[in-house]
Amino acid sequence: MKGNRITKTLGVFLLVSAMLLTTCAACGKKDNELTKVTLNEVAHSIFYAPQYVAIENGYFEEEGIDLELVTGFGADKTMSALLAGEADIGFMGAESSVYLYNEGASNYAVNFAQLTQRAGNFLVAREPIENFSWDMLKGADVLGGRKGGMPEMVFEYILEKNGIDPSTDLQIDQSIDFGSTAAAFSGGQGTFTVEFEPSATALESANEGYVVASLGVDSGYVPYTSYCTTKDYLAKNEKTIQSFTNALQKGMEYVNTHTPEEIAEVIAPQFEETDIKTIEKIVTRYHEQDTWKDNLMFEESSFDLLLNILMGAGELDNRVPYDKLVDNQFSKKAAKK
Repeated sequence: MKGNRITKTLGVFLLVSAMLLTTCAACGKKDNELTKVTLNEVAHSIFYAPQYVAIENGYFEEEGIDLELVTGFGADKTMSALLAGEADIGFMGAESSVYLYNEGASNYAVNFAQLTQRAGNFLVAREPIENFSWDMLKGADVLGGRKGGMPEMVFEYILEKNGIDPSTDLQIDQSIDFGSTAAAFSGGQGTFTVEFEPSATALESANEGYVVASLGVDSGYVPYTSYCTTKDYLAKNEKTIQSFTNALQKGMEYVNTHTPEEIAEVIAPQFEETDIKTIEKIVTRYHEQDTWKDNLMFEESSFDLLLNILMGAGELDNRVPYDKLVDNQFSKKAAKK
């Protein structure tokens, strides 16, 4: 009897061990099926809600991607990470890819998906202004963005549309690092500042500033941010880029079919320092101004507008080829799924 008990115990032990090994092997197999992708984003902002929906709802995992998200804090830093191989995909304004191509780089950056179709920043004043008009900026001191970056160029584009010369009619401070302008404004610098969210709403909540205009509304539709990768990475990893784009498309479809409250609830873990009501307010602001596209295709007309803005800002002398810097095949396939 004793021997039988030992034999049975040993049998149970071996069975359990085999089951555990099988389970672990299955887990290992599942992990191995995920492709590691490092995404470097220009900033971490509610402006990019579809991306965070895709992360929080597990769309990247569904498409076989293990996504690592890194914030570059500026398009120049994001592009540097991409070129150094520290990131597989960069998310920033497409102007950076234009500059790189214009410099003669052989391994230039190719844009394969456009996320936002409006500017995501706001003009903040020190006092509420009920009937704001852009000519109120004449003679003002404004905390702007980095020279050659989309935030600054769209700002100047709006000024010129309203008959204001950015170089002579006002003073634009471009010396402050990205992400530090709100703190500088709080400290007394400038009479106006150009801010992304959540900084614009944070200034309002602290009664230190008031949103008086949306650059996204006043500039019209512009190709503000897009995803790109190097030509070499794209050639070797088309399947990965397609899977990545599929996940983004799911995020885009979610924000276009759900309420700001539902979107805010999904992306809240990405913004733990911001209360849910503030997130809802910001999402609503972006939602109402038609910030996000229905699909991820980077149309040629949008690219031409980008080049017009670059040339108008004096950042580009010669136009660059759309078919070299934009590849829509992945967005087209994602939209059809």
